[in-house]
Amino acid sequence: MLSQERAPIYEALQEFEKKRVVPFDVPGHKRGRGNPELASLLGEKCVRMDVNSMKPLDNLCHPVSVIREAEELAAEAFGAAHAFLMVGGTTSAVQAMVLSAVKRGDKIILPRNVHRSVMGAMVLCGAIPVYVDPDSDKSLGIPLGMRLRDVEKAIRENPDAKAVLVNNPTYYGICSDICGITKLAHEHGMLCLADEAHGTHFYFNGRLPVTAMEAGADLAAVSMHKSGGSLTQSSLLLAGPNVSEGYVRQIINLTQTTSGSYLLLSSLDISRRNLALRGEEAFGRVMGLAEYARDEINAIGGYRAFGRELVNKDSVYDFDVTKLSVHTLDIGLAGIEVYDLLRDEYDIQIEFGDLGNILAYLSIGDRPRDVERLVGALSEIRRRYQKSKAGLMRQEYIEPQVAVSPQEAFYADKEMLPIDETKGRICSEFVMCYPPGIPILAPGEKITGQILAYIKYAKEKGCSMTGPEDPDIENLNVLK
Repeated sequence: MLSQERAPIYEALQEFEKKRVVPFDVPGHKRGRGNPELASLLGEKCVRMDVNSMKPLDNLCHPVSVIREAEELAAEAFGAAHAFLMVGGTTSAVQAMVLSAVKRGDKIILPRNVHRSVMGAMVLCGAIPVYVDPDSDKSLGIPLGMRLRDVEKAIRENPDAKAVLVNNPTYYGICSDICGITKLAHEHGMLCLADEAHGTHFYFNGRLPVTAMEAGADLAAVSMHKSGGSLTQSSLLLAGPNVSEGYVRQIINLTQTTSGSYLLLSSLDISRRNLALRGEEAFGRVMGLAEYARDEINAIGGYRAFGRELVNKDSVYDFDVTKLSVHTLDIGLAGIEVYDLLRDEYDIQIEFGDLGNILAYLSIGDRPRDVERLVGALSEIRRRYQKSKAGLMRQEYIEPQVAVSPQEAFYADKEMLPIDETKGRICSEFVMCYPPGIPILAPGEKITGQILAYIKYAKEKGCSMTGPEDPDIENLNVLK
């Protein structure tokens, strides 16, 4: 009988610490003694817990004891048939999910506004993307969800596709009809995969949108370190009953480290216990805090903190009210400019700013006084920095022109050209603002004038851009 009050990895580490074992194994810092500055920074307790796999602590690649128990507890807490502890971030979980479902030449139906990890998985395995262009909100400049009729159209036009992938939710809190999409996928013999990097909390409060596992999805990547409270880089991969646990484990072991960090593993174990025991109440508080913040920010004037008013049961099937997304263009500032002002002038670090919006990520560690400080800073920014919005570019979804598969383009013969000379060529690398990490260009896509103007404007506004071989993004690699 499983008890969610247990934390097997944490308990095993506590027992291990009592034994005062002499280490003639790795890591080489030997409980911190070989690196006193590191021990001073992190604390002696922390470095003592940074240990290697051994029989009493199990092995992440082939768990048979405490890690196995922790995964079974996680599966129960999340309503999954199986759960896998991941220490390579949700990028690793997403890539294992995609690689488990499709292989070279297989089609996968997905929205274009996916995280770079999905695109990276297609580079690795050679799958062919079939994009469902999401609807977009022209006033906010954000992509919305996949409409059910558009997914159905893609399935009928590509009956040989192996899987459908859905964001649940997007970075902005937008949810597609994941129940309807899963049903469609299964009716046509396809798997349904969910990127739930921003939906961990859905599993622990019934007033939040439906979870992938409740919807019957086959695999879901869940970012515990985002809203779940575990350490950065720790994540879960959840699986439904129709997926082979052993095969998914084999796929995970292709890319995940053989030296799993027990700091990350124990944080997953402890965080799962915390959410299972106290998550409903904790996320109820987060929801209340976010709604309060929305009301206060909207009362300032000029900003639009959007929420459930977007729900139309179509392209916005549901909305995650914990996401505090704020549109900024009406005060004459791009989102990235407000992001920079909050950090540089007010010592407030929010999650990201794009061309038209900011996102303040609220979760179980936030306090009312912190929200008050954010609201006050936004009010002062409007008073001090508001200007005409003339000349500001509206962020918009740019429909991709796919010429070749991501894998083919990434590994093809290429040449590097000045970015202004690449119009009309086929890109062989990624270009994105990070966060949110949704590619503006992905390998295999045609470079258009609209895309080049977008990249230039984003750079001018100070967006943190990543992906190309040239770190200054003055040049791009294109197919010869």
